[in-house]
Parts: sequence; C-alpha cells; structure tokens
Amino acid sequence: MAKFGKWIGAGLGFAGAGPLGAIIGFVIGSAFDSGSKSRIQDPYAHTQTSSRRPTTGGYAMSLLVLVAAVMKADGKSLKSELNYVREFFVRNFGEDSATEALKLLRDLLQQNIPVRDVSIQISQNMDYSSRLQLMHFLFGIANADGEVHPEELKVIAFIGVNMNISQKDYESIKSMFIRNTDSSYKILEIEPSASDEEVKKAYRTMAMKYHPDKVSYLGEEFQHAAKEKFQKVNEAYEEIKKSRKIA
Repeated sequence: MAKFGKWIGAGLGFAGAGPLGAIIGFVIGSAFDSGSKSRIQDPYAHTQTSSRRPTTGGYAMSLLVLVAAVMKADGKSLKSELNYVREFFVRNFGEDSATEALKLLRDLLQQNIPVRDVSIQISQNMDYSSRLQLMHFLFGIANADGEVHPEELKVIAFIGVNMNISQKDYESIKSMFIRNTDSSYKILEIEPSASDEEVKKAYRTMAMKYHPDKVSYLGEEFQHAAKEKFQKVNEAYEEIKKSRKIA
C-alpha cells in the first residue's frame, strides 16, 4: 500500500466521527482489507501543536469528499476533472497514491454526500489556512475543463459559507480562476480605487495569509501545492503594479 493508503491504515485524523466518518468508513470498508480498516482511528485527530490542525491523511480525505461533492454538482464527472485530480496526486504524492486516491474518489462519487454537514464538521475541526487551501483546490477541480459550471460554483459557494470562509477570501480565490477586469484587485481584496500604498499593504497582507508555510504542518506535499495559490497573489500584484507603473 502506497503513502495514501498508509495514511488511511495508520489513522487519518478528525473524520472518523460525524458525517465524514460515515462516508469515509463506508468507502474504505469496500476499498481496503479488514486489517487496514481495523486500524482506522478518528481522521481529525489533532496534532499536539494545534487543536485545529488536521493530520495529512485527514486533510486528504476531506479534500476527496469535497471534490466528489463538486464533481457531482453538474450531474456528470468529466474526464478532465478526474485527470486533474490524478495529476494533482501524482505530482504531490506519487503514482501509487494517485491510483488509490482515484479509486476512493470513484466510490465517493456514488455516495450521497451531506455537503452542509461535512462542511460544518471541517469548519469546526480545521484551521482557517487549511480551509482556504481546500477552497483553492475545489476551484481548480471545477475549472479543470477551462470553465466553472454554474452548479459547481453554487456548491463551492455553499461549502465556503458552511466552512466559515469570509466573503472577501471566497471572492479572492474565485478570482484566481474566474477572471474579469477587476480580478487582480479582488485577489488582493481591495477596490480598483485603492491608493498605491493601499495596494502595497494589501499585497503584504495577502502574501502573509496565503504563504505556503501556513500549511507546512500538512507536509511537503500540500505545502508544495499551496505555492500555486501564493503565486496567484504575486501575479495579481505584478499586474496591478504594471498597470499603475508602481516601482
């Protein structure tokens, strides 16, 4: 069993109870042998450093459950979306783990996912930076075919509300994937009328909020993935600087 499977076998963290536990328990029960299943603990078991920092395994399973909810939103699971998920796991966890993740995802797509309850459980057990990263991943999945379907957008917005993501942070991440004339400003959570000094201050604030180190406790795999979001902030700032000729 590859790394992804070892996370499951060793104990994932906070999702062993509640709606996440019910969904994951059923899926894992059909995907892994009884020896592995018997060792599953509460997949939101917290680290000693913070009561709201999930284990890497718990985070990965939470991601897969939410991904399944988004993929089901438009009534079809596109090959491009599955490929995006696979590429993400291959890039960050390796080929074997990607295969295991896709196997679980396909099973999750067959389940009735209580999106509100799952999102609330995540909100209650996961720190804010990790939840922001989840939102970024979900938009990436929805945008895998180059367009975010309105039904997918509804589900992501619903997840965001129930995970207690602020409207400004939601719009910031959304603007990283759905571009318009004000996208760079929305990413930095400011208005186009902001002064140059306000632009600089907003960039410093957002760079700190979205810095990959914020999720370093999830391991190098997820920290590496978080760099994509951080890069979007840098790109937005550079675009504004260029348009305003800010030194």
